[in-house]
Amino acid sequence: MKKPRKDADKPQSTPIWRRLSAGLVTGAADDDPSGIATYSQVGAAYGYNTMWSVLLALPLMIGIQMISARIGRVTGAGVATGLRKRYGRWLAYAVVAALLVANVINLGADIGAMGAALKLLVGGPAFAYTAAFVLLSIGLQVFVPFKYYSPFLKVLTLSLFAYVATAFVIKVPWHDVLRGVFLPHITINDKYAMAIVAVMGTTISPYLFFWQAAQEVEEVRDTDNRRKPLKQAPAQGPDALQRIGLDTVTGMLVSEIVAFFIILTAAVVLHAHGKTDITSSAEAAAALRPLAGRFASALFAAGIIGTGLLAVPVLAGSAAFGVAEAFKEPSGLERKVPRAKLFYAVLILAGALGLALNMLPIDPVKALYWSAVINGVAAVPIMVAIMIFSVSLRDMGKFVLPPWLQVLGWIATLVMAAAAVVMFATWGR
Repeated sequence: MKKPRKDADKPQSTPIWRRLSAGLVTGAADDDPSGIATYSQVGAAYGYNTMWSVLLALPLMIGIQMISARIGRVTGAGVATGLRKRYGRWLAYAVVAALLVANVINLGADIGAMGAALKLLVGGPAFAYTAAFVLLSIGLQVFVPFKYYSPFLKVLTLSLFAYVATAFVIKVPWHDVLRGVFLPHITINDKYAMAIVAVMGTTISPYLFFWQAAQEVEEVRDTDNRRKPLKQAPAQGPDALQRIGLDTVTGMLVSEIVAFFIILTAAVVLHAHGKTDITSSAEAAAALRPLAGRFASALFAAGIIGTGLLAVPVLAGSAAFGVAEAFKEPSGLERKVPRAKLFYAVLILAGALGLALNMLPIDPVKALYWSAVINGVAAVPIMVAIMIFSVSLRDMGKFVLPPWLQVLGWIATLVMAAAAVVMFATWGR
């Protein structure tokens, strides 16, 4: 007889570690190698004077991710399904197409950085390592049931603390750091504005909305029919929303603490020594070696690999969920491949295209720039659509957003809209 699994929505019967799931993994995946590159670039270029943006991003990130999670838990369907039902299939197709393009570019940059980081640590062929990382990450998603695979992702979140550890093996002038955070010297020019836009765009990305909502749906399916969409089982609401709040706040807090320490490390070591033109996360790790020592460099490089192993399945998976939902096809990492053919085809295709990008003479900095442009442009209409959906009685029933979360969600949307305006205003300068 199959032993029933404990429901993580029940706080009295479940330890905190088990109650952390979709939110923790989503937040940790936000600090992918591409994000590490962005934070390193910003810290190297401007020192401590952009660290305030991490504090600004934290509550906004918590708000929009909590809203995305609620949509999945309340309706039992992902973001793309909601967009298709409420706004029509063509909007869903357009949004998912942008998501797929941006995710593939991010995948290519991430796995390339992982290969370069392993080469930095042990030597050898970077591309072979890159291919191995793709096969490992995508293979686990295709062949291992998600209930066995998800604990592995949760453990990988610990790799993020390599960046916290790195900061404590270098000498940090904390007085200067605090002054930079709370009394920053803000430069009024297009490059500084784009640095802030880069931090916000890296922190609040559409693939995170899709992934966290989809994981809430997955967990509803994987609780032996005890957990149901809240519209069908409103009595489960208080425990479910409490768990989502704990999970999301924890995940986003971990994400932004790590982002803070990556910028800090780049500011202390690279900016202070005049190294202001970092172009990738692997280059940041290599630059640390002569300035901060081999141990700090190795910690930084190891963190790139760990976060990449976490982020690659999230990037590929969110694209697969989005496409399958938009076309009303079965999706889910618990499904067998023959029962979710389109879902797994997109998952494998995204990994293959990401690997192929590393075989082309493409400037990785420009590739990441265009990924950020696509994400930044796509994020605003998606966030508007999510906000309208999440306050609709027809769509959310009695679980429409409370006023405080509506305010936080709309502020996040307006900030991202402002970031997009700044991006276009400074285009080509």
